[in-house]
Amino acid sequence: MNIVLTAINAKYIHSNLAVYCLKSYARPYLSEISIAEYTINQQEDEILMDLYKKQPDLLCFSCYIWNIEYVKRILSEIAKLFPSMPIWLGGPEVSYDAEKVLLELPEVTGIIKGEGEETFLELLDYYHGKISSLSEIQGITYREADEIIECPWRPVMDLSKVPFVYERIQDFEHKIIYYESSRGCPFSCSYCLSSVDKCLRFRDLSLVKKELQFFLDHKVAQVKFVDRTFNCNHRHAMTIWNYLREHDNGITNFHFEVAADLLNEEEISLISQMRPGLIQLEIGVQSTNPQTIEEIHRKMDFSKVSNIVKRINEAGNIHQHLDLIAGLPYEDLKSFEQSFQDVYDAKPEQLQLGFLKVLKGSYMEEQKSQYGLVYKDSPPYEVLYTKWLSYKDMLILKQVESMVEIYYNSGQFTHTILRMEREFSSAFSMYRALGEFYEQQGYDKMNHTRIARYEILYEFLCQNVKDKNTLPLYRELLTFDLYLRENIKNRPAFAGDYSLKKEDLSRINREILNKNPKLKGYAQKNMRKMAHMEHFSYNVLDDFKKQDLILLFDYQKRNPLNNQATVLKIEEIT
Repeated sequence: MNIVLTAINAKYIHSNLAVYCLKSYARPYLSEISIAEYTINQQEDEILMDLYKKQPDLLCFSCYIWNIEYVKRILSEIAKLFPSMPIWLGGPEVSYDAEKVLLELPEVTGIIKGEGEETFLELLDYYHGKISSLSEIQGITYREADEIIECPWRPVMDLSKVPFVYERIQDFEHKIIYYESSRGCPFSCSYCLSSVDKCLRFRDLSLVKKELQFFLDHKVAQVKFVDRTFNCNHRHAMTIWNYLREHDNGITNFHFEVAADLLNEEEISLISQMRPGLIQLEIGVQSTNPQTIEEIHRKMDFSKVSNIVKRINEAGNIHQHLDLIAGLPYEDLKSFEQSFQDVYDAKPEQLQLGFLKVLKGSYMEEQKSQYGLVYKDSPPYEVLYTKWLSYKDMLILKQVESMVEIYYNSGQFTHTILRMEREFSSAFSMYRALGEFYEQQGYDKMNHTRIARYEILYEFLCQNVKDKNTLPLYRELLTFDLYLRENIKNRPAFAGDYSLKKEDLSRINREILNKNPKLKGYAQKNMRKMAHMEHFSYNVLDDFKKQDLILLFDYQKRNPLNNQATVLKIEEIT
Protein backbone atom coordinates (compact mmCIF):
# COMPACT_ATOMS: atom_id res chain seq x y z
CA MET A 1 0.00 0.00 0.00
CA ASN A 2 1.29 3.47 -0.88
CA ILE A 3 0.54 5.86 2.00
CA VAL A 4 1.42 9.56 1.61
CA LEU A 5 1.51 11.97 4.56
CA THR A 6 1.28 15.50 3.20
CA ALA A 7 2.51 18.63 4.98
CA ILE A 8 2.12 22.09 3.48
CA ASN A 9 4.31 24.39 5.57
CA ALA A 10 4.33 28.17 5.84
CA LYS A 11 8.00 28.44 4.79
CA TYR A 12 10.69 26.25 3.28
CA ILE A 13 12.78 26.36 6.46
CA HIS A 14 9.91 24.85 8.47
CA SER A 15 9.41 21.12 8.91
CA ASN A 16 6.28 19.34 10.09
CA LEU A 17 7.01 17.38 13.26
CA ALA A 18 3.52 15.86 13.32
CA VAL A 19 3.79 13.85 10.08
CA TYR A 20 7.23 12.56 11.01
CA CYS A 21 5.87 11.39 14.37
CA LEU A 22 2.97 9.61 12.66
CA LYS A 23 5.27 7.82 10.28
CA SER A 24 7.80 6.83 12.95
CA TYR A 25 5.10 5.46 15.26
CA ALA A 26 3.57 3.32 12.48
CA ARG A 27 6.60 0.99 12.54
CA PRO A 28 4.93 -2.06 10.88
CA TYR A 29 4.24 0.01 7.77
CA LEU A 30 7.35 2.20 7.49
CA SER A 31 8.25 0.90 4.04
CA GLU A 32 4.81 1.86 2.74
CA ILE A 33 4.76 5.44 4.08
CA SER A 34 6.28 8.49 2.43
CA ILE A 35 6.21 12.14 3.50
CA ALA A 36 5.51 14.90 1.01
CA GLU A 37 6.41 18.38 2.27
CA TYR A 38 5.56 21.56 0.39
CA THR A 39 5.02 25.24 1.20
CA ILE A 40 2.09 27.60 0.73
CA ASN A 41 4.35 29.63 -1.58
CA GLN A 42 4.33 26.91 -4.22
CA GLN A 43 1.86 26.79 -7.09
CA GLU A 44 -1.07 24.49 -6.37
CA ASP A 45 -0.59 22.77 -9.72
CA GLU A 46 2.98 21.95 -8.77
CA ILE A 47 1.79 20.14 -5.65
CA LEU A 48 -1.08 18.46 -7.46
CA MET A 49 1.23 17.09 -10.15
CA ASP A 50 3.75 15.87 -7.58
CA LEU A 51 1.08 14.07 -5.54
CA TYR A 52 -0.31 12.47 -8.70
CA LYS A 53 3.12 11.11 -9.61
CA LYS A 54 3.32 9.45 -6.20
CA GLN A 55 0.16 7.44 -7.02
CA PRO A 56 -1.06 7.18 -3.40
CA ASP A 57 -3.49 4.52 -2.20
CA LEU A 58 -4.15 6.51 0.99
CA LEU A 59 -3.58 10.27 1.25
CA CYS A 60 -3.39 12.26 4.49
CA PHE A 61 -3.06 16.01 5.09
CA SER A 62 -1.82 17.86 8.18
CA CYS A 63 -4.09 20.90 8.67
CA TYR A 64 -3.40 24.23 10.42
CA ILE A 65 -4.80 27.74 10.20
CA TRP A 66 -2.02 28.82 7.83
CA ASN A 67 -2.61 26.05 5.25
CA ILE A 68 -6.23 24.90 5.49
CA GLU A 69 -7.53 26.98 2.56
CA TYR A 70 -4.63 25.77 0.47
CA VAL A 71 -5.34 22.15 1.48
CA LYS A 72 -9.01 22.53 0.55
CA ARG A 73 -8.14 23.64 -2.97
CA ILE A 74 -5.75 20.72 -3.41
CA LEU A 75 -8.39 18.31 -2.09
CA SER A 76 -11.02 19.32 -4.60
CA GLU A 77 -8.63 18.62 -7.49
CA ILE A 78 -6.84 15.50 -6.21
CA ALA A 79 -10.20 13.80 -5.59
CA LYS A 80 -11.00 14.16 -9.30
CA LEU A 81 -7.79 12.34 -10.17
CA PHE A 82 -8.27 9.59 -7.55
CA PRO A 83 -12.07 9.40 -7.02
CA SER A 84 -12.00 6.21 -4.94
CA MET A 85 -8.89 6.95 -2.86
CA PRO A 86 -9.42 7.40 0.93
CA ILE A 87 -8.41 10.88 2.10
CA TRP A 88 -7.85 11.65 5.80
CA LEU A 89 -7.18 14.95 7.53
CA GLY A 90 -5.62 15.67 10.91
CA GLY A 91 -4.34 18.60 12.94
CA PRO A 92 -5.78 21.37 15.13
CA GLU A 93 -7.66 23.09 12.30
CA VAL A 94 -9.95 20.08 11.73
CA SER A 95 -9.96 18.28 15.08
CA TYR A 96 -12.50 20.35 16.99
CA ASP A 97 -15.32 20.56 14.44
CA ALA A 98 -14.70 17.36 12.51
CA GLU A 99 -18.34 16.79 11.57
CA LYS A 100 -18.63 20.28 10.07
CA VAL A 101 -15.40 19.72 8.09
CA LEU A 102 -16.73 16.47 6.63
CA LEU A 103 -20.01 18.13 5.66
CA GLU A 104 -18.08 20.89 3.93
CA LEU A 105 -15.58 18.59 2.20
CA PRO A 106 -17.30 15.59 0.59
CA GLU A 107 -13.94 14.43 -0.82
CA VAL A 108 -12.67 13.61 2.69
CA THR A 109 -13.12 10.14 4.18
CA GLY A 110 -12.41 11.02 7.79
CA ILE A 111 -10.67 13.13 10.42
CA ILE A 112 -8.03 12.08 12.94
CA LYS A 113 -8.85 14.15 16.04
CA GLY A 114 -6.16 15.45 18.38
CA GLU A 115 -3.06 13.42 19.15
CA GLY A 116 -2.60 11.14 16.18
CA GLU A 117 0.17 8.55 16.57
CA GLU A 118 -1.86 5.66 17.99
CA THR A 119 -4.91 6.55 15.91
CA PHE A 120 -2.92 6.63 12.66
CA LEU A 121 -1.39 3.23 13.38
CA GLU A 122 -4.83 1.70 13.99
CA LEU A 123 -6.13 3.38 10.85
CA LEU A 124 -3.42 1.63 8.85
CA ASP A 125 -4.31 -1.63 10.61
CA TYR A 126 -7.85 -1.14 9.33
CA TYR A 127 -6.71 -0.61 5.74
CA HIS A 128 -4.56 -3.72 6.03
CA GLY A 129 -7.49 -5.81 7.25
CA LYS A 130 -6.36 -6.16 10.86
CA ILE A 131 -9.32 -4.13 12.21
CA SER A 132 -12.73 -4.94 10.80
CA SER A 133 -14.49 -1.60 11.26
CA LEU A 134 -13.55 2.06 11.59
CA SER A 135 -16.01 2.25 14.48
CA GLU A 136 -13.45 0.31 16.58
CA ILE A 137 -10.93 3.15 16.33
CA GLN A 138 -10.96 5.90 18.94
CA GLY A 139 -10.05 9.46 17.95
CA ILE A 140 -11.67 9.61 14.50
CA THR A 141 -14.75 11.04 12.83
CA TYR A 142 -15.60 9.49 9.46
CA ARG A 143 -18.30 9.17 6.84
CA GLU A 144 -20.07 5.94 6.07
CA ALA A 145 -22.38 6.26 3.07
CA ASP A 146 -24.50 9.33 3.89
CA GLU A 147 -23.85 9.18 7.63
CA ILE A 148 -21.09 10.81 9.69
CA ILE A 149 -19.86 8.68 12.57
CA GLU A 150 -18.24 10.36 15.58
CA CYS A 151 -15.99 8.00 17.58
CA PRO A 152 -14.89 8.89 21.13
CA TRP A 153 -11.72 10.92 21.61
CA ARG A 154 -8.67 8.83 22.38
CA PRO A 155 -7.00 9.10 25.82
CA VAL A 156 -3.61 10.82 25.67
CA MET A 157 -0.56 8.62 25.22
CA ASP A 158 2.78 8.23 26.97
CA LEU A 159 5.02 10.76 25.20
CA SER A 160 8.08 8.56 25.69
CA LYS A 161 6.54 6.01 23.31
CA VAL A 162 6.84 8.41 20.38
CA PRO A 163 9.99 7.46 18.42
CA PHE A 164 12.76 9.96 17.72
CA VAL A 165 12.19 11.19 14.16
CA TYR A 166 15.53 12.76 13.23
CA GLU A 167 17.82 9.78 12.63
CA ARG A 168 18.16 10.88 9.00
CA ILE A 169 19.21 14.39 9.99
CA GLN A 170 20.45 15.04 6.45
CA ASP A 171 16.80 15.20 5.36
CA PHE A 172 16.41 18.33 7.52
CA GLU A 173 19.37 20.29 6.20
CA HIS A 174 18.65 24.06 6.16
CA LYS A 175 15.46 23.51 8.16
CA ILE A 176 14.45 24.40 11.70
CA ILE A 177 14.34 21.32 13.91
CA TYR A 178 11.22 21.08 16.10
CA TYR A 179 11.39 19.00 19.26
CA GLU A 180 8.95 18.26 22.08
CA SER A 181 9.88 17.18 25.58
CA SER A 182 6.33 17.68 26.88
CA ARG A 183 2.74 17.81 25.63
CA GLY A 184 -0.19 19.70 27.06
CA CYS A 185 -0.18 22.87 29.10
CA PRO A 186 -0.80 23.62 32.80
CA PHE A 187 -2.68 26.82 31.98
CA SER A 188 -6.16 27.44 30.60
CA CYS A 189 -5.76 30.54 28.43
CA SER A 190 -9.07 31.10 26.66
CA TYR A 191 -7.54 31.93 23.25
CA CYS A 192 -5.40 28.79 23.03
CA LEU A 193 -6.19 25.19 22.10
CA SER A 194 -3.49 23.85 24.42
CA SER A 195 -5.95 24.52 27.24
CA VAL A 196 -8.28 21.87 25.77
CA ASP A 197 -5.74 19.15 26.56
CA LYS A 198 -5.43 19.23 30.34
CA CYS A 199 -3.13 16.22 30.54
CA LEU A 200 0.38 17.61 30.79
CA ARG A 201 3.01 14.90 30.40
CA PHE A 202 6.75 14.74 29.87
CA ARG A 203 9.15 12.70 27.79
CA ASP A 204 11.55 10.57 29.80
CA LEU A 205 14.65 12.67 30.53
CA SER A 206 17.06 9.89 29.64
CA LEU A 207 15.56 9.89 26.14
CA VAL A 208 15.63 13.69 25.97
CA LYS A 209 19.34 13.83 26.84
CA LYS A 210 20.19 11.20 24.25
CA GLU A 211 18.22 13.03 21.57
CA LEU A 212 19.64 16.45 22.43
CA GLN A 213 23.13 14.99 22.21
CA PHE A 214 22.28 13.79 18.72
CA PHE A 215 21.49 17.38 17.69
CA LEU A 216 24.67 18.63 19.37
CA ASP A 217 26.82 15.97 17.71
CA HIS A 218 25.41 16.89 14.30
CA LYS A 219 25.85 20.62 14.98
CA VAL A 220 22.36 21.58 13.82
CA ALA A 221 21.82 25.34 13.73
CA GLN A 222 18.63 25.61 15.80
CA VAL A 223 16.29 23.36 17.78
CA LYS A 224 12.90 24.84 18.66
CA PHE A 225 11.19 23.19 21.62
CA VAL A 226 7.44 23.13 20.95
CA ASP A 227 6.60 22.59 24.64
CA ARG A 228 3.83 25.05 25.47
CA THR A 229 5.34 26.15 28.81
CA PHE A 230 8.79 24.61 29.02
CA ASN A 231 9.59 25.65 32.59
CA CYS A 232 6.31 24.58 34.22
CA ASN A 233 8.23 21.67 35.79
CA HIS A 234 11.36 22.91 37.58
CA ARG A 235 13.21 19.59 37.66
CA HIS A 236 12.50 18.89 33.99
CA ALA A 237 13.69 22.35 32.88
CA MET A 238 16.79 22.37 35.08
CA THR A 239 17.88 18.93 33.92
CA ILE A 240 17.65 19.93 30.25
CA TRP A 241 19.26 23.36 30.68
CA ASN A 242 22.09 21.90 32.75
CA TYR A 243 22.70 19.28 30.08
CA LEU A 244 22.83 21.90 27.32
CA ARG A 245 25.24 24.10 29.28
CA GLU A 246 27.55 21.18 30.04
CA HIS A 247 27.49 19.79 26.47
CA ASP A 248 27.38 23.05 24.50
CA ASN A 249 28.99 22.61 21.07
CA GLY A 250 29.39 26.36 20.55
CA ILE A 251 27.03 26.34 17.55
CA THR A 252 23.53 25.04 18.24
CA ASN A 253 20.83 27.40 19.49
CA PHE A 254 17.84 26.11 21.48
CA HIS A 255 14.54 28.01 21.58
CA PHE A 256 12.13 27.70 24.54
CA GLU A 257 8.69 29.12 25.26
CA VAL A 258 8.61 29.92 28.98
CA ALA A 259 6.51 31.63 31.63
CA ALA A 260 8.94 34.25 32.94
CA ASP A 261 7.22 34.63 36.30
CA LEU A 262 7.81 30.91 36.96
CA LEU A 263 11.58 31.25 36.56
CA ASN A 264 13.16 30.88 39.99
CA GLU A 265 16.56 31.97 41.27
CA GLU A 266 18.21 28.66 40.49
CA GLU A 267 17.01 28.75 36.87
CA ILE A 268 17.97 32.39 36.38
CA SER A 269 21.42 31.72 37.80
CA LEU A 270 21.89 28.74 35.51
CA ILE A 271 20.88 30.41 32.26
CA SER A 272 22.96 33.50 33.09
CA GLN A 273 26.05 31.25 32.90
CA MET A 274 25.31 29.98 29.39
CA ARG A 275 27.16 30.87 26.23
CA PRO A 276 25.59 33.88 24.51
CA GLY A 277 23.29 32.43 21.88
CA LEU A 278 23.03 28.94 23.38
CA ILE A 279 19.37 29.44 24.27
CA GLN A 280 16.66 32.00 23.52
CA LEU A 281 13.40 32.56 25.35
CA GLU A 282 9.93 33.36 24.05
CA ILE A 283 7.65 34.83 26.71
CA GLY A 284 3.93 35.25 26.11
CA VAL A 285 2.77 38.31 28.03
CA GLN A 286 -0.34 38.97 25.86
CA SER A 287 -1.58 41.86 28.06
CA THR A 288 -0.68 43.67 31.27
CA ASN A 289 -4.29 44.74 31.95
CA PRO A 290 -5.27 42.85 35.15
CA GLN A 291 -8.93 42.60 34.10
CA THR A 292 -7.92 41.16 30.73
CA ILE A 293 -5.53 38.67 32.29
CA GLU A 294 -8.24 37.45 34.66
CA GLU A 295 -10.85 37.19 31.90
CA ILE A 296 -8.66 35.08 29.60
CA HIS A 297 -7.89 32.69 32.49
CA ARG A 298 -4.21 33.49 32.41
CA LYS A 299 -2.02 33.49 35.49
CA MET A 300 0.71 36.11 35.37
CA ASP A 301 2.37 38.63 37.66
CA PHE A 302 3.71 41.16 35.14
CA SER A 303 5.76 43.10 37.67
CA LYS A 304 7.60 39.87 38.33
CA VAL A 305 7.86 39.13 34.60
CA SER A 306 9.32 42.58 33.93
CA ASN A 307 11.84 42.27 36.74
CA ILE A 308 13.00 38.85 35.54
CA VAL A 309 13.27 39.96 31.91
CA LYS A 310 15.42 42.91 32.95
CA ARG A 311 17.63 40.69 35.12
CA ILE A 312 18.16 38.27 32.26
CA ASN A 313 18.98 41.24 29.98
CA GLU A 314 21.70 42.33 32.39
CA ALA A 315 23.59 39.09 31.79
CA GLY A 316 23.70 39.94 28.08
CA ASN A 317 23.64 36.35 26.91
CA ILE A 318 19.97 35.47 26.27
CA HIS A 319 17.79 36.64 23.37
CA GLN A 320 14.29 37.34 24.72
CA HIS A 321 11.15 37.58 22.58
CA LEU A 322 8.00 38.95 24.30
CA ASP A 323 4.50 38.64 22.83
CA LEU A 324 1.39 40.82 23.04
CA ILE A 325 -2.06 40.01 21.60
CA ALA A 326 -4.40 42.74 20.38
CA GLY A 327 -8.15 42.08 20.52
CA LEU A 328 -8.46 40.47 23.95
CA PRO A 329 -11.45 41.28 26.19
CA TYR A 330 -11.40 44.54 28.19
CA GLU A 331 -8.43 45.82 26.19
CA ASP A 332 -9.21 49.12 24.43
CA LEU A 333 -6.68 51.27 22.57
CA LYS A 334 -5.57 53.13 25.69
CA SER A 335 -5.22 49.91 27.66
CA PHE A 336 -3.27 48.25 24.85
CA GLU A 337 -0.97 51.25 24.62
CA GLN A 338 -0.18 50.74 28.31
CA SER A 339 0.43 47.02 27.78
CA PHE A 340 2.74 47.88 24.90
CA GLN A 341 4.67 50.40 26.97
CA ASP A 342 4.99 48.02 29.90
CA VAL A 343 6.51 45.33 27.70
CA TYR A 344 8.62 47.79 25.70
CA ASP A 345 10.16 49.16 28.89
CA ALA A 346 11.45 45.67 29.69
CA LYS A 347 13.63 46.00 26.54
CA PRO A 348 13.36 42.51 25.05
CA GLU A 349 15.31 41.79 21.86
CA GLN A 350 11.98 41.42 20.07
CA LEU A 351 8.44 42.57 20.84
CA GLN A 352 5.87 40.65 18.83
CA LEU A 353 2.58 42.52 18.45
CA GLY A 354 0.12 39.86 17.28
CA PHE A 355 -3.62 39.90 16.68
CA LEU A 356 -6.11 37.55 18.26
CA LYS A 357 -6.88 34.42 16.25
CA VAL A 358 -10.28 33.01 17.24
CA LEU A 359 -9.52 29.30 17.07
CA LYS A 360 -12.18 26.66 16.65
CA GLY A 361 -12.88 24.86 19.89
CA SER A 362 -11.39 27.58 22.08
CA TYR A 363 -13.17 29.24 24.99
CA MET A 364 -12.67 32.56 23.21
CA GLU A 365 -14.86 31.32 20.36
CA GLU A 366 -17.59 30.36 22.83
CA GLN A 367 -17.58 33.89 24.29
CA LYS A 368 -17.58 35.79 20.99
CA SER A 369 -21.09 37.20 21.47
CA GLN A 370 -20.37 38.41 24.98
CA TYR A 371 -17.20 40.16 23.82
CA GLY A 372 -18.71 41.63 20.67
CA LEU A 373 -15.93 39.73 18.97
CA VAL A 374 -16.07 39.87 15.17
CA TYR A 375 -13.40 38.05 13.19
CA LYS A 376 -12.64 36.87 9.68
CA ASP A 377 -14.49 33.81 8.42
CA SER A 378 -11.38 32.55 6.66
CA PRO A 379 -8.21 31.31 8.36
CA PRO A 380 -6.40 32.45 10.41
CA TYR A 381 -9.72 33.85 11.82
CA GLU A 382 -8.09 37.10 12.85
CA VAL A 383 -10.06 39.60 14.92
CA LEU A 384 -11.64 42.54 13.07
CA TYR A 385 -13.05 44.39 16.07
CA THR A 386 -14.40 43.87 19.57
CA LYS A 387 -16.65 45.63 22.06
CA TRP A 388 -13.54 47.56 23.18
CA LEU A 389 -11.45 47.95 20.02
CA SER A 390 -12.95 49.30 16.79
CA TYR A 391 -11.70 48.33 13.36
CA LYS A 392 -10.21 51.85 13.11
CA ASP A 393 -8.24 51.13 16.28
CA MET A 394 -7.08 47.83 14.77
CA LEU A 395 -5.69 49.69 11.76
CA ILE A 396 -3.67 51.90 14.10
CA LEU A 397 -2.27 48.80 15.78
CA LYS A 398 -1.47 47.30 12.38
CA GLN A 399 0.63 50.36 11.59
CA VAL A 400 2.40 50.15 14.93
CA GLU A 401 3.04 46.44 14.42
CA SER A 402 4.66 47.09 11.05
CA MET A 403 6.92 49.85 12.37
CA VAL A 404 7.97 47.81 15.42
CA GLU A 405 8.87 44.90 13.15
CA ILE A 406 10.99 47.11 10.87
CA TYR A 407 12.60 49.49 13.33
CA TYR A 408 12.74 47.58 16.62
CA ASN A 409 12.65 43.84 16.01
CA SER A 410 15.14 43.98 13.17
CA GLY A 411 17.77 45.22 15.62
CA GLN A 412 19.16 47.47 12.87
CA PHE A 413 18.28 50.86 14.36
CA THR A 414 19.08 50.27 18.03
CA HIS A 415 20.89 53.48 18.95
CA THR A 416 18.82 55.76 16.72
CA ILE A 417 15.57 54.47 18.21
CA LEU A 418 16.93 54.81 21.75
CA ARG A 419 17.57 58.51 21.18
CA MET A 420 14.34 58.99 19.20
CA GLU A 421 12.26 57.88 22.18
CA ARG A 422 13.06 61.22 23.82
CA GLU A 423 11.16 63.02 21.07
CA PHE A 424 7.79 61.44 21.93
CA SER A 425 5.54 61.03 24.96
CA SER A 426 5.77 57.23 24.69
CA ALA A 427 7.30 54.54 22.51
CA PHE A 428 3.81 53.64 21.29
CA SER A 429 3.18 57.22 20.11
CA MET A 430 6.56 57.19 18.36
CA TYR A 431 5.79 54.06 16.34
CA ARG A 432 2.26 55.33 15.69
CA ALA A 433 3.62 58.60 14.31
CA LEU A 434 6.13 56.72 12.18
CA GLY A 435 3.38 54.48 10.81
CA GLU A 436 1.24 57.51 9.94
CA PHE A 437 4.25 59.07 8.19
CA TYR A 438 4.68 55.92 6.07
CA GLU A 439 1.02 56.11 5.08
CA GLN A 440 1.09 59.85 4.31
CA GLN A 441 4.14 59.45 2.07
CA GLY A 442 2.82 56.30 0.41
CA TYR A 443 5.79 54.32 1.69
CA ASP A 444 3.51 51.64 3.10
CA LYS A 445 2.59 50.67 -0.48
CA MET A 446 6.20 50.06 -1.55
CA ASN A 447 8.95 47.53 -1.03
CA HIS A 448 12.09 49.09 0.43
CA THR A 449 15.76 48.16 0.59
CA ARG A 450 17.49 48.13 3.95
CA ILE A 451 19.28 51.41 3.13
CA ALA A 452 15.97 52.99 2.13
CA ARG A 453 14.59 52.25 5.61
CA TYR A 454 17.39 54.37 7.08
CA GLU A 455 16.76 57.16 4.60
CA ILE A 456 13.02 57.15 5.36
CA LEU A 457 13.72 57.28 9.09
CA TYR A 458 15.99 60.30 8.59
CA GLU A 459 13.29 61.98 6.51
CA PHE A 460 10.82 61.31 9.35
CA LEU A 461 13.24 62.76 11.88
CA CYS A 462 13.72 65.92 9.82
CA GLN A 463 10.00 66.56 10.18
CA ASN A 464 9.47 65.43 13.76
CA VAL A 465 12.44 66.28 15.97
CA LYS A 466 11.78 69.02 18.51
CA ASP A 467 15.18 70.61 18.09
CA LYS A 468 16.60 70.75 14.54
CA ASN A 469 20.06 71.11 16.05
CA THR A 470 19.88 67.41 16.94
CA LEU A 471 19.75 66.35 13.27
CA PRO A 472 23.58 66.04 12.99
CA LEU A 473 23.43 63.65 15.96
CA TYR A 474 20.73 61.58 14.26
CA ARG A 475 22.74 61.46 11.04
CA GLU A 476 25.64 59.99 13.00
CA LEU A 477 23.42 57.57 14.92
CA LEU A 478 21.93 56.27 11.68
CA THR A 479 25.42 55.92 10.22
CA PHE A 480 26.60 54.12 13.35
CA ASP A 481 23.64 51.71 13.28
CA LEU A 482 24.22 51.09 9.58
CA TYR A 483 27.87 50.14 10.03
CA LEU A 484 27.07 47.96 13.02
CA ARG A 485 25.54 45.46 10.59
CA GLU A 486 27.73 45.71 7.50
CA ASN A 487 30.61 47.53 5.89
CA ILE A 488 28.46 49.27 3.30
CA LYS A 489 29.99 50.23 -0.04
CA ASN A 490 27.64 53.03 -1.04
CA ARG A 491 26.97 55.53 1.73
CA PRO A 492 23.48 57.08 1.91
CA ALA A 493 23.25 60.86 1.52
CA PHE A 494 22.65 61.51 5.23
CA ALA A 495 26.00 59.85 6.09
CA GLY A 496 27.95 62.32 3.97
CA ASP A 497 31.42 61.60 2.58
CA TYR A 498 33.69 59.12 4.30
CA SER A 499 35.02 60.90 7.38
CA LEU A 500 38.62 59.60 7.43
CA LYS A 501 41.20 60.46 4.80
CA LYS A 502 43.96 58.14 3.65
CA GLU A 503 46.55 60.05 5.69
CA ASP A 504 44.32 59.67 8.81
CA LEU A 505 44.13 55.91 8.27
CA SER A 506 47.87 55.67 7.72
CA ARG A 507 48.56 57.60 10.91
CA ILE A 508 46.11 55.48 12.94
CA ASN A 509 47.62 52.29 11.55
CA ARG A 510 51.13 53.51 12.32
CA GLU A 511 50.66 55.25 15.67
CA ILE A 512 47.81 53.38 17.34
CA LEU A 513 46.85 50.00 15.91
CA ASN A 514 50.30 48.49 15.57
CA LYS A 515 51.49 49.76 18.96
CA ASN A 516 48.51 48.59 21.03
CA PRO A 517 48.53 44.83 21.80
CA LYS A 518 44.70 44.78 21.87
CA LEU A 519 44.43 46.49 18.50
CA LYS A 520 47.42 45.08 16.68
CA GLY A 521 46.40 43.37 13.47
CA TYR A 522 43.35 45.47 12.77
CA ALA A 523 45.27 47.51 10.22
CA GLN A 524 45.61 44.45 8.03
CA LYS A 525 41.99 43.47 8.71
CA ASN A 526 40.80 46.90 7.65
CA MET A 527 42.68 46.57 4.36
CA ARG A 528 40.84 43.31 3.74
CA LYS A 529 37.47 44.94 4.48
CA MET A 530 36.96 42.80 7.55
CA ALA A 531 36.68 45.96 9.62
CA HIS A 532 35.73 49.61 9.19
CA MET A 533 36.84 52.83 10.91
CA GLU A 534 34.63 55.90 11.16
CA HIS A 535 34.98 59.33 12.73
CA PHE A 536 32.07 60.59 14.86
CA SER A 537 31.50 64.00 16.42
CA TYR A 538 29.12 62.62 19.05
CA ASN A 539 29.39 59.81 21.57
CA VAL A 540 27.06 57.48 19.69
CA LEU A 541 27.90 54.64 22.07
CA ASP A 542 26.01 55.87 25.14
CA ASP A 543 25.32 59.46 26.26
CA PHE A 544 24.97 61.04 22.76
CA LYS A 545 26.89 64.13 23.84
CA LYS A 546 29.42 66.03 21.75
CA GLN A 547 32.69 64.08 21.61
CA ASP A 548 35.08 63.40 18.74
CA LEU A 549 35.69 59.66 18.42
CA ILE A 550 37.17 57.23 15.96
CA LEU A 551 35.47 53.85 16.20
CA LEU A 552 36.45 50.54 14.65
CA PHE A 553 33.78 48.02 13.58
CA ASP A 554 35.06 44.44 13.59
CA TYR A 555 32.83 42.25 11.40
CA GLN A 556 34.70 39.07 12.33
CA LYS A 557 33.56 39.37 15.93
CA ARG A 558 29.80 39.75 16.07
CA ASN A 559 27.36 39.71 18.96
CA PRO A 560 25.56 36.31 18.68
CA LEU A 561 22.31 37.83 19.99
CA ASN A 562 21.93 40.66 17.46
CA ASN A 563 24.67 40.05 14.86
CA GLN A 564 26.15 43.49 15.44
CA ALA A 565 29.85 44.03 14.87
CA THR A 566 32.16 44.48 17.84
CA VAL A 567 32.96 48.17 18.26
CA LEU A 568 36.31 49.37 19.59
CA LYS A 569 37.14 52.94 20.59
CA ILE A 570 40.34 53.69 18.67
CA GLU A 571 41.01 57.30 19.56
CA GLU A 572 39.50 60.23 21.34
CA ILE A 573 40.41 63.48 19.59
CA THR A 574 40.87 66.41 21.97
